[in-house]
Amino acid sequence: MRSPHIPRPDGRWSWGAVLVLLAGAAVPAAAVQSQVATQARAWRAGREREIVAEFARFLAIPNVVGDSAALRRNAEAIRGMLESRGVAARLLELEGAPPIVVGDLAAPGATRTIAFYAHYDGQPVDPTQWTGGPWTPVVRDRSGAAVDWTRAASLDPEWRVHARSSGDDKAPIVAMVAALDALRAAGRRPSVNLRFVFEGEEEVGSPHLAAYMTRYREALSPDAWILCDGPVHQSRRMEVYLGARGVVDVELTVYGPIKGLHDGHYGNWVPNPIVMLTHLLDSMRDESGQVLIRGFYDDVVPPTPAERAAVAAVPDVERDLREEFAIGRTEREGRPLNELLMLPALNVRGIQSGRTGQGASNTIQTEARASIDFRLVPAQTPDSVRSLVERHVAAQGYTIVREEPDRVTRMSHPRLVKVDWGPGYPAARTPLDAPLTAEVVSIMTAAGHPPVVLPTVGGSIPMYLFQRPGRTPVIGLPIANHDNNQHAPNENLRLQNLWDGIELFAALFGGLGGR
Repeated sequence: MRSPHIPRPDGRWSWGAVLVLLAGAAVPAAAVQSQVATQARAWRAGREREIVAEFARFLAIPNVVGDSAALRRNAEAIRGMLESRGVAARLLELEGAPPIVVGDLAAPGATRTIAFYAHYDGQPVDPTQWTGGPWTPVVRDRSGAAVDWTRAASLDPEWRVHARSSGDDKAPIVAMVAALDALRAAGRRPSVNLRFVFEGEEEVGSPHLAAYMTRYREALSPDAWILCDGPVHQSRRMEVYLGARGVVDVELTVYGPIKGLHDGHYGNWVPNPIVMLTHLLDSMRDESGQVLIRGFYDDVVPPTPAERAAVAAVPDVERDLREEFAIGRTEREGRPLNELLMLPALNVRGIQSGRTGQGASNTIQTEARASIDFRLVPAQTPDSVRSLVERHVAAQGYTIVREEPDRVTRMSHPRLVKVDWGPGYPAARTPLDAPLTAEVVSIMTAAGHPPVVLPTVGGSIPMYLFQRPGRTPVIGLPIANHDNNQHAPNENLRLQNLWDGIELFAALFGGLGGR
């Protein structure tokens, strides 16, 4: 039986009441939560090298999806970290999938179990693009120079640990186990049954997570989830997000001649697949980001007044972001970033055909490819978007194929496009007035980290799976710096973000209502 999170005398929470909590209204346990964070800070200050050393050992294990042996090494390393802290840990197994690590730490008398989720897999790497190896952790100072942190008089909180998955998503795993150490050192116990769930294929869309949740229903059905993935707000303030956009991706291949042809001899006569593809893409999306596919916005649920109010309260960092990114305009001037994240989007993430610069040749290419992802919001689904896109493509005169076309197929159809969809998943959003939200925000505020509250983040994570069954409360609580080069070369974690994460997790572990 799920126990209530915070008493609700009238059975409801008004947005005004939530705002009071978000502003840091006192709660009876606030002093205790503040004290726990202070104790965790003091404990961490005396053990920073030990924490960074454990982090570096973990980061040194390669973790790209597809390398099953390396992923298992990561899972075993996590199990070892948990067991050394007295957490009962095990590996959940499913054929063809990396293991999920589950650890349980019971609190005497608690009737409520809160699960903390992160993932241990990382994005693919091109080592030639890295300053140093992706799995050779290096600490760099503010200028980007490597430093010998093992001998430094002190560790500058602005120094950064460079390695794949330093920010996405191994940092919260290390911060959680360090927080358990800090809690124990302070002579405190968790106030709630803690469950740690660490997945190994989030970076490819968590294709086996639904099957895991079905097979291991008891282990993966806590009373609430806190998802510790993603970056904090660009203002450097901690962040709580209540939703994430869904995603579905597609690869499009448009065909020209069966062999490359001299464009002087055959230009203006043989169809050019690059030109065809760019016009097809132009028919799907304009320069302002507006998706032009008929019916694309029909299923979109408009933001509630409370969600609009939350977006309006987000700190304005757009001038700083323009400077950081060196951009002279945004796609929709006058509309704030976080307002636009409440909308679906079409992103062209890559186009491939022929060569440019010194490698260019005067050739009409045989084909052109585009890689696209759609970010979805409630109540869009991958299936509904697939149907709308294919209807749109067909309306542009294209015949859709699923396999590489042969000569007869090429000659039988004037416009051919191969459409290859990825799996995808829908968006999810927890209501702003959910009791778990108010509880977590009040603890964060008491611990000295009042968060920015976002109705949704622009990125995607399969939150909808965590909401099953029965609309289980789910919120996101990231700790990585916003400029961590997530998914890119030279991924990094700012040390202060790791320190803040340890304090925050200690306060949550010791402050969430367990009864």
